[in-house]
Amino acid sequence: MTDRTYRLTTAQAIVRWLANQFIEIDGEEYRLCGGGFGIFGHGNVTCLGEALYEHREELPLYRGQNEQSMGFAAAAYAKQWLRQRFMLCTASAGPGTSNLVTSSALAHANRLPMLMLCGDAYVTRLPDPVLQQMENFNDPTFGVNDAFRSVTRYWDRITHPAQILNSLPNALATMLDPADCGPAFIGLPQDVQGWAYDYPEEFFAKKVHRIRRQAPDEAEIADAVALLKTAKRPVIIAGGGIQYSRAVAELTEFAETLQIPVVETIAGRANLLATHPLNIGPVGVTGSDSANAVTERADVVLCVGTRLQDFTTSSWTGFAGDAKLISLNVGRHDAGKHMSMPVVGDARLGLTALQAAAADYRAPADWVAFAQDQRKEWDAYVADNTAIEGRTNSYAQAIGVVNALCDPRDRIVTASGGLPAEVTANWRTLDIGTVDVEFGFSCMGYEIAGGWGARIAQAEREPEQDTIVMVGDGAYMLMNSDIYSSVLTRKKMIVLLLDNGGWAVINKLQNNTGNESFNCLYEDAPTIPEPFDVDYESHARAMGAIAETVSDASELAEAFKRAKAADRTYVICMKVEAYGRWTDKGHGWWECGTPEVSNSERVRAAHDDWESGRVAQRKGV
Repeated sequence: MTDRTYRLTTAQAIVRWLANQFIEIDGEEYRLCGGGFGIFGHGNVTCLGEALYEHREELPLYRGQNEQSMGFAAAAYAKQWLRQRFMLCTASAGPGTSNLVTSSALAHANRLPMLMLCGDAYVTRLPDPVLQQMENFNDPTFGVNDAFRSVTRYWDRITHPAQILNSLPNALATMLDPADCGPAFIGLPQDVQGWAYDYPEEFFAKKVHRIRRQAPDEAEIADAVALLKTAKRPVIIAGGGIQYSRAVAELTEFAETLQIPVVETIAGRANLLATHPLNIGPVGVTGSDSANAVTERADVVLCVGTRLQDFTTSSWTGFAGDAKLISLNVGRHDAGKHMSMPVVGDARLGLTALQAAAADYRAPADWVAFAQDQRKEWDAYVADNTAIEGRTNSYAQAIGVVNALCDPRDRIVTASGGLPAEVTANWRTLDIGTVDVEFGFSCMGYEIAGGWGARIAQAEREPEQDTIVMVGDGAYMLMNSDIYSSVLTRKKMIVLLLDNGGWAVINKLQNNTGNESFNCLYEDAPTIPEPFDVDYESHARAMGAIAETVSDASELAEAFKRAKAADRTYVICMKVEAYGRWTDKGHGWWECGTPEVSNSERVRAAHDDWESGRVAQRKGV
């Protein structure tokens, strides 16, 4: 320690500190914060903006078009980097900051790091009430920024410059923690941002971080192995935590050594290649008949790196009533769900320890053969489902076209509506870690914004590859401005805009529950006298993209080749069937609230049918 100090504003100290945080990845050092996304207003431009300008080379700041989309881009960036690096987001006080709440919730649900540095009301309260301040008459400390408490892993409001000496390391520790990872929010009152303090020199020393690997408890490993060795029909559920642990090789070796079939969650897509003989397919509500057939019959289920969301468990109807669960997870909250036998620890270390202790175990050959036969049947269905000859346009066809023509290392991004289910069911993984289906929060608008963030990250290590976004017209209408952002910043994306005339997947849910089509598709909205089509091609061109409209999947294939060769963002528009041509297999039961009482006979019948699936639901055990 020395007595030397730097007199800096709070904002200057925050940015200087961030610029000196690094992480070691595969023997190379990277700046931990890859930069940021910002929209300036009176709440952050004069002080934080001044500080960011001084460090614009080390921490490049991308100009956002919408605060919510900035957060989505930051989340996708972190996901592309497997949570090893993050982006900051800065927004002005009031509505600018509140626009980030949804994207913070998305990052929280998906366990992704993101740092939010947002304007706040004056600590002195001398000018109160100020522009965009929400006054709470019973608690003057309570404001808009308190809304982030429920959607962040770390929350703080800086009321004195010295507080960042404690707050910044704590926020960073949270974002890098494998179990508690998620977004961090730091509220910066407009006066405090500019207040100066004598910060110790050591605070700004270069620091190289490493993400902690928590070894599992030996007794928990022993208990898990004892149970696993009793299994006659074991299965592994491979979640997204395997990728964040960078444990794909360990998963593969474990499965191959013990000859245990593997099924993948939505977040765990691309843990194994589609051609791996033990990859039995995606599991759950939006899964595959093959994976669901295996999990429904399994007697021991080893869950690795999954939070067991309802789409994975088919609302807990996807397992036999007497099946035993082992849950290897770095988070104790996830490891103990539904009375699982917990193994709390890092996926890589846990799989290695389990394999060493269970080295003499092999799953019965007839069970493995059954699982592989199921996968062959599913592959035949997908091949037929994605075929383009003699059929009306569908999501599955478009997915099949891209799957056949893309580079194995291209990244696929989608999020809301019907596309997560269709991509999960029909996409055949070409390389590890190349699929981003955001279904933790299933957030409309993530697709294009997330594609931009993913491309920024991809360009840092794989600039020759493409980020391919699949988006429906509903999500496109909600948030599309980062097509413009991608052109401005020269971060090329290929965007497939699949137009089915509204929110067709929710219309499908309406119909499946006995309801009439109502207010989801434009043609079924009673307040729309005369629906008309949006000229999406012209709209995308107006934002600087190359764009074209194709009439069918054959034309899509040729357009996709042109998009691959293009030097900037390329948008391909194609109409798809709204009422039919959905993937009609692979679905597990999903708990969805249906009316117990209705004037409609169809609704009553659908309710009874829906409830009949509940008999298989595990009630907390």
